[in-house]
Amino acid sequence: MIRTFTILAALIYSLTVAAESLSPEEQEMADWIDAHADDAIALLKETVDIPSGSLNKVGVRAVGDVMRRELESVGLDTEWIEMPGEMNRAGHVFGRKDGSGKKFMLIGHLDTVFEIENGSRPFASDGEIATGHGVYDMKAGNVIIVYALKALQEIGALGDIPLMVAYTGDEEKSGRPLSISRKEFIEAGKWADIALGFEEAMYFDDTDWATTSRRSSSRWVLTVEGKQSHSSNIFNEETGAGAIFEAARILDAFYDEVRGEEHLTFNAGTIQGGTEVDYDPGKNRGTSFGKTNVVPRKVIVHGGMRTISQEQLERARSAMTAIVAENHPHTTASITFADSYPPMSPTEGNLALQRELSAINVALGRDPMPALDPSKRGAADISYVAPHTDALAGLGGIGGGGHTPDEYIELSSIPLAIKRAAILIHRLSQQSTTD
Repeated sequence: MIRTFTILAALIYSLTVAAESLSPEEQEMADWIDAHADDAIALLKETVDIPSGSLNKVGVRAVGDVMRRELESVGLDTEWIEMPGEMNRAGHVFGRKDGSGKKFMLIGHLDTVFEIENGSRPFASDGEIATGHGVYDMKAGNVIIVYALKALQEIGALGDIPLMVAYTGDEEKSGRPLSISRKEFIEAGKWADIALGFEEAMYFDDTDWATTSRRSSSRWVLTVEGKQSHSSNIFNEETGAGAIFEAARILDAFYDEVRGEEHLTFNAGTIQGGTEVDYDPGKNRGTSFGKTNVVPRKVIVHGGMRTISQEQLERARSAMTAIVAENHPHTTASITFADSYPPMSPTEGNLALQRELSAINVALGRDPMPALDPSKRGAADISYVAPHTDALAGLGGIGGGGHTPDEYIELSSIPLAIKRAAILIHRLSQQSTTD
């Protein structure tokens, strides 16, 4: 009995070691990636030096042309997904390749937060750290996709893998309506068995973190109306509370009664109130006029909300709607909601991908990768496809300063990220579609 247990323990140990070490093919890819790290960084510089804010259609298209060139070099068929002119967006680049077995969708984006009016910030490097608009979010991720495919091609493993590379051109400021700007993107997610997002990796507390879930991002607009009158009449039976007191009641009740559920957050971003109010939610700008001796007639509050699931989103919206309906005297209020990014929930399929990636990280000489708390990062395009397929995000490089002029990337993290991605795709492609 003791001998049987010893043999079984030894077998489990040997399998664990094998799972957390590189195969000869994987080691060959890792060596090739190290040898071509400078080429990957050169491609990163080429794209960072092209300004491509979401509304810079010429720049986004120029970056897209570079990525099309690279995808076509590894045998993908590419196309521009055009957007209607009135949307003022350049469109997307999709690259496709047929094959058999598990189908992969690899996700990046061509645009950056900063537009031309924010000034040009080209690529700069001291050999360890690189800076420039989009270097971290997410032109490094775009390069990592390309070089992971090149590494797979180098060992002859790319040819039979069915995959779709989707580089959106408006991730930072999505074109509306989403039913048009994300139509082909969502269709690709329904086609795929696995979706991998290449926005920046998360590394803090001396730990690599795997992104298995991301919260939704949606908006709400609260409109409150009261009875305008001389301020001496406020609170009497004929005038009531006025719009601003009613808005304050509602916001306070949101804080007391809706707040508190794990992963649920909501924010009141702007507020306009007075006797005259003008607000444009599309531009997040407005004006208001009022006097201290006049009971205010109107308030508009514009806010956002993040949730971990669609069910949590609906619960929060229902609770907020009920609060809005309990009006103070001589006031009325309404709240409207608008969807943006859906939630990427932490499904078992996503967690299985995280475990696979963690084993690869250990095989590369680093520590295991636990699943990241979804409250620690924002929404992304992968959320649109996560309801339809297993998904894992955060496969990009390590850096910081995202959405600021000070963004940077650690250059040594680029070959690391390429290895993780190439080996992950290789291992998953060896599994049957029923695994």
